[in-house]
Amino acid sequence: MRVAVLGCGVVGTEVVRLLTTQSSDLAARVGAPLELVGIAVRDTSVERDAVVDRALLTDDAEGLVERADVVVEVMGGIEPARTLLLRAIEHGAAVVTANKALLAQDGPTLYAAADAAGVDLYFEAAVAGAIPIVRPVRESLVGDRVQRVLGIVNGTTNYVLDKMSTEGLDPDAAVKEAQALGYAEADPTADVEGYDAAAKAAILASLAFHTRVSIDDVDREGISGITADDVVWAERTGYAIKLLAIAERSDEGVQVRVHPALVPLTHPLAGVRGAYNAVFVEAEAAGELMFYGRGAGGAPTASAVLGDVVSVARHRVLGGKGPVESSYAALAVLPASAARTRYQVRIDVDDRPGVLATVAAVFATHGVSIEAMRQAPAPLGPDGVGFARLILTTHQASEEALAATVAAVAGLDAVRRVISVLRVEGA
Repeated sequence: MRVAVLGCGVVGTEVVRLLTTQSSDLAARVGAPLELVGIAVRDTSVERDAVVDRALLTDDAEGLVERADVVVEVMGGIEPARTLLLRAIEHGAAVVTANKALLAQDGPTLYAAADAAGVDLYFEAAVAGAIPIVRPVRESLVGDRVQRVLGIVNGTTNYVLDKMSTEGLDPDAAVKEAQALGYAEADPTADVEGYDAAAKAAILASLAFHTRVSIDDVDREGISGITADDVVWAERTGYAIKLLAIAERSDEGVQVRVHPALVPLTHPLAGVRGAYNAVFVEAEAAGELMFYGRGAGGAPTASAVLGDVVSVARHRVLGGKGPVESSYAALAVLPASAARTRYQVRIDVDDRPGVLATVAAVFATHGVSIEAMRQAPAPLGPDGVGFARLILTTHQASEEALAATVAAVAGLDAVRRVISVLRVEGA
């Protein structure tokens, strides 16, 4: 079985390493030897890891995919990855990709091409690194009805939030530490602003609900607005802050979002530390399932890639084909305003009688029910006058109702500022 690899960065190098060092075991599992016939790179003169045979390097990616049985794409980006994968499929090659951005933006084009050509398209490594989550959702749970997927799918943001919590680092310092350890890119925007997690959420939602969901359908908010003070108050009130990818089904359709959220310390996701990922799946028959492990890094991601390579290569040797796109349900994809969740609102108010009642009345007017209220001591304000800090936790409410409530509260004379508004998930 002729294997071509597109890209030779951190993940690509580890894929080559596994193909090379485990060749005999892989051949036994597939039923035929896996021959690495080429590695496409932009610049063949760049120094590489010693495991990479320089004789296999080529800048002719188009020619390479035309002579392979299995094409592994770990180059990332939309183009030229999309064109190369479509060319590979056209020439009858099975495709294994880790490209979540491409799948989230234009997955249906690839699915349709692979289905028409009768070849496999596998992408376990596109979501949560080494954690087997795509295959369980796409295959193991296909006889069940998934209701909700809740997960930490970006290791960089989880590392940053964890360091802010456990070591008191400010956000910038935590990001710099993540970059130094290789968890974050030189430009961490895709991670910190939630774009990476949104792409993964779109893929998981598409699989779980048999409905096409693109990254444009995902309501996205990153962690750049989270402060050290937010983290401290989360812990004081019994929560951990996590960047969550959430996809859920209702009678009206599917709603998918990515945002920071308060997770109760008693929930399994609250204990996910460092750069680890975890995905919590709720299904009608199976109940609650959690998948946990290393969500990033060259070796963990390469492990998922090789698992797919063995599967698609075995299909070619023995006959047969893996699952194709399942979008039969075609559920409506709902806007962010359709989401209903709980919230924690922190505000500073004048410390005088009647203020709490006034604030509570505004919540009631907008149909947002208060589940719990806590008043915490606060330092003197800039004017030397004392004020009170209120932490209000709501029952479930719509985004629209909560936004209107917060705007009205902010306009009260007795309210000095609205400090933060965070969703509460997993409670």
